[in-house]
Amino acid sequence: MNFEYFTPTKVVFGRGAEEQTGALVKEQGGHKVLVHYGGGSVVRSGLLDVICRSLDAAGLSYVLLGGVVPNPRLSKVREGIRLCQEENVDFLLAVGGGSVIDSTKAIGYGLANEGDVWDFYDRKRKAAGCAPLGAVLTIAAAGSEMSDSSVITNEDGWIKRGYSSNYCRCRFAVMDPELTYTLPDYQTQSGCVDIMMHTMERYFNLSDNMELTDGISEALIRTVMRNARILKQNPSDYNARAEVMWASSLSHNGLTGCGTGGGDWASHQIEHELGGMFDVAHGAGLAAIWGSWARYVYREHPERFARFAEQIFGLKEDGSVEALALAGIEKMEDFYRSVGMPTNLKELGINPTEAQIQEMAEKCSFFGRRTVGVMKKLTAADVEEIYRMARG
Repeated sequence: MNFEYFTPTKVVFGRGAEEQTGALVKEQGGHKVLVHYGGGSVVRSGLLDVICRSLDAAGLSYVLLGGVVPNPRLSKVREGIRLCQEENVDFLLAVGGGSVIDSTKAIGYGLANEGDVWDFYDRKRKAAGCAPLGAVLTIAAAGSEMSDSSVITNEDGWIKRGYSSNYCRCRFAVMDPELTYTLPDYQTQSGCVDIMMHTMERYFNLSDNMELTDGISEALIRTVMRNARILKQNPSDYNARAEVMWASSLSHNGLTGCGTGGGDWASHQIEHELGGMFDVAHGAGLAAIWGSWARYVYREHPERFARFAEQIFGLKEDGSVEALALAGIEKMEDFYRSVGMPTNLKELGINPTEAQIQEMAEKCSFFGRRTVGVMKKLTAADVEEIYRMARG
C-alpha cells in the first residue's frame, strides 16, 4: 500500500518541559497568544501560572479562555474565534488534553477561513488553512497533540463530528508525564483505551500490511496494556506515565497507519454518536462498543483477528481460525474489565431506547449518505444492530 507520512510537530518531552512554552511560542513567531484550557484543574495545579510566567518571560502578551468540557462544544469554539478576532491573537496555545486541543484546532480553522467553522465538520467545504497552534499536554489519550484531526460537538442536535487536515497539526507539543499524575483512575484508563483504539482502528483492515508497521502497532498496544495495569496500582509511577504519554502521540500521528490503507474507524464513528447523545467519556465508550463491533465483523477477515490474538495475548490456534479470533476478542474485553472499563452500554451507565438507537445510527450514517468501516461496510441498519448487541 502506498502511503504518506507527515509529522511536523516538534516534541519537547520530560520533567519541567512546560517551562519552555514561552520560548517555543516565540520560536514560532507568535506575539499575542490565546491560552485555551478546560476546567479548574489547570488552575488548581498551578500549571496555568507556570505557562503564564513562561509567556511573560518570553515577552509575549496573551488572553485566557477556559471552560472546555469533554466532548468539546461548538459554542465554545465560536466564543474563542470572536475573542481572538477582537484581541488580534496570532498564536493559539492549548493547555490540556484532547478536548482542549481539538477545541483549539477548531478555533484555528475559524480564524483562518471565512464563514461558519461547523461547515468543515459537516463536510460542506474544506478548510484552506488553520491559525498556528501548540499544545501543553495534560492527559494522555486522544493523541491530538500530533494528529491531523479534531472532533467537535454541535449542541444544535448534539451532533459530534470530526474533521482532519494537515493544516491543524500542532507546531509543538510539550509533554511532561508528571502533569498527568492527578488524573482520576477512570480518566487514566479511559485514555489508555483511546490510545490503544487509535492503533487498533488502523490495525484491523483488509490490506496486505507491512510487517514492520504491524510490529510497531502490536508493541504499542502491549505497552499500553502493561502500563495501564501498573497505573491502576500506582498512579504516580513516572515511567508508566511516560510510556503511556509517548504511546498517545505515536498511536495517532500516522505511524501505525503506514501501509495499512487507513484502517477501519467504525468503532470511533459509532462511539461518537454515544458521546454526542449521552456525553460519555470517549475511551470508555470505545471499550463498551468494541467487542460488539468485533463480533459483528470478524468473519470478514478472521485471520486478522487471529493474528491479534496471537501477538497481543500469546494465544495459539487450537481448532479453527474463527475460534482463535473470538478468543482474542474475549481476552481484550477481559483486559478492559481488569482496568475498570466497561464492555457494554449497561456497564457504561446508559440504556438507549430503540428510538435513540435508530437516531444514533442515522446520524452515524450521515442520514444514509455514507457507510462506516472497511472490515465490513456498515449501513445504518448494521450500526443499529451493533448498538443492540452492546446493550449488555
